[in-house]
Formats: sequence, C-alpha cells, structure tokens
Amino acid sequence: MKNFKNKVAAITGAGSGIGQQLAVLLAKQGCHLSLSDVNEQGLAATVELVKAHNVRVTTQKLDVSDLAAMKAWAAKTVQDHGSVNMIFNNAGVALGTTVEGASYEELEWIVNINFWGVVYGTKEFLPYIKQSGEGHIINISSLFGLTAQPTQSAYNATKFAVRGFTESLRQELDIENCGVSALCVHPGGIRTNIANAAKMNDSLKSLGMNPQKSAQSFNKFLRCPPGEAARQIIEAVQKDKRRLLIGNDAKAIDLIQRLLPTGYQKLTALATKMGK
Repeated sequence: MKNFKNKVAAITGAGSGIGQQLAVLLAKQGCHLSLSDVNEQGLAATVELVKAHNVRVTTQKLDVSDLAAMKAWAAKTVQDHGSVNMIFNNAGVALGTTVEGASYEELEWIVNINFWGVVYGTKEFLPYIKQSGEGHIINISSLFGLTAQPTQSAYNATKFAVRGFTESLRQELDIENCGVSALCVHPGGIRTNIANAAKMNDSLKSLGMNPQKSAQSFNKFLRCPPGEAARQIIEAVQKDKRRLLIGNDAKAIDLIQRLLPTGYQKLTALATKMGK
C-alpha cells in the first residue's frame, strides 16, 4: 500500500485519539473512510475534521465486541464504498485490577473488546480486502503486549493475544501471497483518553495503591500526540513493516525485554513498589 488515493479504509475507535487522527491523515491523502465508534458525538467530530478533503465518509455506531454488528458493518462498508482495502482495528479499553481481585465480568468485558473485537474486525473484513486485490490489516496492540505489568494482567493478556494473532496472520498472508499484508502496532504512552476511561477496581488497594490516583499518575506517561502515532502507523503500512514500536518508552521496553526476558519482572515490581 504505497498510495492511499481512492482507497477505502475502515477504522474502529475513530471518534477520538489515534483512530480520529488516522482518519484525518488518510483523508488528506485522498482515502475514503468507513468510520465506527461507540461514541456517536466523537464520530461526528471526526467527520467535521475530514469533510474538507473531498472524500466519501460513512459512519456507524459500533460495539466491536458484537460479532453480528461487526459483520453487518463490514458488509455495509463494501455496499457503501464498493470495496475496502484496509481495516484499522484500533478500538480498545483498559482495566486496572489484581488477578485475584478481577471479576469474571470485568475480564469478559475487556477480552471481548480488546481481543475479540480485533478478531471480528480481522475476519469479517479480510475476505473483502482480498477481493480488492490490495490491502492491509492493522491491529493495535500495546507496549503492554511486549512485557507484563502488575495490575494489568487482563490488559496484558488481550494485548499479548493481539500480537500473537496478528503475527500468525502475517505469516499466513505471506505464504498466500494474496496482495494483503498485516501490521501489529505497539504504541507507548499516547495522549488519548484511555487512562481516564479505564476501569479501576478496589483490588489495587491490596498492593498499597489508590485506584483513582493510579489512573491520574498513568496520564503523566502519555506524552506522544495521537497525530504523531497515526503518522507513524501510516508510514509503517507504506513500508510494509511487520511490527511498529511507537515512542521511546515502547522501544526501551522492547530492549529491556530482549536483554532481561524474565529479569525485567523484578525491576518492574520494584519500580511499582517505589512509585506507590
């Protein structure tokens, strides 16, 4: 995908953050857009940002954890645009909890959105993207898909799963040589609303942590603007990269994991204790 002009991109979580900025940058390059989000106000704001670029834009209120809704949106995208070349599986949520303190309902909630949402988006769009003859699947993992962190077991599990799923998909597409590729993205601290919208339960108190302050503290590490993250993702698609690390924090974490594949856990636990 060297050129996005007159291509069609579908984006989940397009009402804010990275998803919204992907829409803006793709529209500037003449790419038509099929946008989805659970937040209709956010979608409307994104439409306002891209309307000056003379591209076709359709929107859909969508819960990515709903398979039937994802199936319908993929079909409607092709019906409205004639084809689809890219799916950016970007929508995601966060949960702060200990393993012992997590309810099964909380675990199902985050897995359904962060993992099954990516699976549904990939599987429902892939046949249509293959039909287009040229395309890309972009799945958003996290730096927490590279190393595990205390209180992030559920989030880690979903992001590690996205990584494994996407890397396997990429190999299958390589073997098929069907004109479709795949990219797994590992953003570091991106300045989005994910920390403020995260669910935090009281089990964090068993580790001497304050659930409210944890979310506020995490915001301090969100430094990279979403527009810069979107720019790097689009560039990675053009270069057909397999993996993209966004931010010095993600690159540092990746290096630490390579040097200390198990030892990093002691360092992380110590840093967490000291930072309470």
